[in-house]
Amino acid sequence: MLIYLLLIIVTASIWYVRRKYSFWADRDVPYAQPRFPFGNIQGIGRRLHSSQAMMKLYNELKPSGKSFGGIYFFTNPVALALDLDFVKNVLVRDFAHFHDRGVYYNEKDDPISGHLFNIEGSKWTNLRKKLIPTFSSGKMKMMCPIVVSVGDRFRECLEKCIAVDAEVEMKELLARFTTDVIGTCAFGIDCNSLNDPDAEFLRMGRKVFEVPRGRILKFFFMATFKEFSRRLHIKGTSDDVSKFFFKVVQETIEYREKNNVQRNDFMNLLMQLKNSGQLDDSGEDVGKLSMNEIVAQAFVFFLGGFETSSTTMSYCLYELSLNSQIQDRARQCVLDAVQKHGGLTYDALMDMPYIDQCINESLRKYPPGANLIRQVSQDYRVPGTNVVFPKGMNVMIPVYGIQHDPENYPDPERYDPDRFSPEASQFRKPYSFIPFGEGPRICIAARFGMLEARIGLSVLLTHFRFARCSKTNVPLVISSRHAVLTPEGGLWLKVEKLMS
Repeated sequence: MLIYLLLIIVTASIWYVRRKYSFWADRDVPYAQPRFPFGNIQGIGRRLHSSQAMMKLYNELKPSGKSFGGIYFFTNPVALALDLDFVKNVLVRDFAHFHDRGVYYNEKDDPISGHLFNIEGSKWTNLRKKLIPTFSSGKMKMMCPIVVSVGDRFRECLEKCIAVDAEVEMKELLARFTTDVIGTCAFGIDCNSLNDPDAEFLRMGRKVFEVPRGRILKFFFMATFKEFSRRLHIKGTSDDVSKFFFKVVQETIEYREKNNVQRNDFMNLLMQLKNSGQLDDSGEDVGKLSMNEIVAQAFVFFLGGFETSSTTMSYCLYELSLNSQIQDRARQCVLDAVQKHGGLTYDALMDMPYIDQCINESLRKYPPGANLIRQVSQDYRVPGTNVVFPKGMNVMIPVYGIQHDPENYPDPERYDPDRFSPEASQFRKPYSFIPFGEGPRICIAARFGMLEARIGLSVLLTHFRFARCSKTNVPLVISSRHAVLTPEGGLWLKVEKLMS
């Protein structure tokens, strides 16, 4: 009897899996052959970074000529974007059907996960209304001197390093720079990580992004089976990381309110939202922020500024170290702007077109967010087809694959900032460059991230020259263990101080 029962269970399981894996075939959509139990995400986090896996699938399916292809996360079907017009539909034109990112969060058990990047529906709409004014150009100009002062400390730190050894691991130093920038701008705290590589802020930042092998699959599982994961009370954030940020934010707010401290930083703006709410552009009151919301927003602001800016600057320096003529041109751009505007001011930073081209080409070749995910919020018939995406299904946009497609960027592995010159930009295909996303859910802090990268690179290029050394990996190897694109083993460069 037990044997018959087992046979029934096994047979039913096989039927169920085959039925799940027939989703795309039944709709006559080209698809990548899945393998149970992981579908098409086998090896991610162990052998492959998600960017490499999705680009491989993109290259496999694109010759079909269709606007999208089919892949599977575990047994769930996912649509993979293959066409730029389809990307526009998902991110902008039909945004009402793709309102949410489909990222797992659990506000009940893991309140720090309830930040702007993750949350969905009307809650996201209302929170974004509250936060948009905090990233205006006026607010960026206000924060600029704070970031520049951290840049001066960064210069001093690098000078001390090269006095000991000219070969420097720049990825770590840049992470320490961005930690101090975010600590100062978001929390009003001197993290001191430039002088102390074991500073707690830095350790917490590393812990979030240095994902243990196998944990990447956990994230895919949570994103694929969100409600089931919430019923299991699964958290996406480590308890010690959550406790640390709650403690820091609560203590900072208590101290400032008790001593009437006013600073031109992100925390001060969040405190205003906590105490008095915010009026949107139409004059409508969009409400106050709770303490949990404040901590969550400060946390995601830290994460965004910590890792993405440091890796973008790392890759930019790597490419400049291999291209001395491009490096000299970038340095001259900085010197001209500083001379024209009388110092490293906000106006000078906004007047560095070639530096922007270098940063953008780094973001093209090494996009920190290598893939975008959007969740279908209501049944969606793909224009020009009879295929209907059911509510709850995910759509994957392979940013890395699109930005390495030779149809969009000839010779895509070549680093060429002139791809982003004003003349070339006129002919760039729309939605072929989306490192910050696009549409209503474009990264809200993109302007701050670019400002941070401009300041860091301006300080470094003004005072130092960079070249490859014996420890420089050419080509770079991408770590499979990180959520964002990160060079395996760090970024080693030879650094030489320039004469004043």
